[in-house]
Amino acid sequence: MRILLVEDDLKIASFVIKGMKEAGFVVEHVTDGNHGLNLALAETFDAAIIDIMLPGRDGLSIIDELRHRNINLPVIILSARRSVDDRVKGFQTGGDDLACLLVFVQIQSEYSSCSFCYRLSM
Repeated sequence: MRILLVEDDLKIASFVIKGMKEAGFVVEHVTDGNHGLNLALAETFDAAIIDIMLPGRDGLSIIDELRHRNINLPVIILSARRSVDDRVKGFQTGGDDLACLLVFVQIQSEYSSCSFCYRLSM
């Protein structure tokens, strides 16, 4: 499966890309909303993961434009926003699912390997 990732935070993007690739997905990553929309319109993807707050064009307007063009690409909204209103707005725009931003920190020592998950506070 080919996934479009539109995320401007390179640290978050690298974690998402690593996990998706380990799960067998092919990931195309862009860092701004205008490039993300252009790529989504020009190429074929099986799904997209789109951040809401992006430079150039915000994630909700990308999803809105895709839906207005009858492009039914499944979209997971990647968001640090926590309010119910923000989540509802994402679904009303045409998002299919919402993932709150999580950072997975892998700590490896000589004796063990542990994963910690922290919610980003923005």
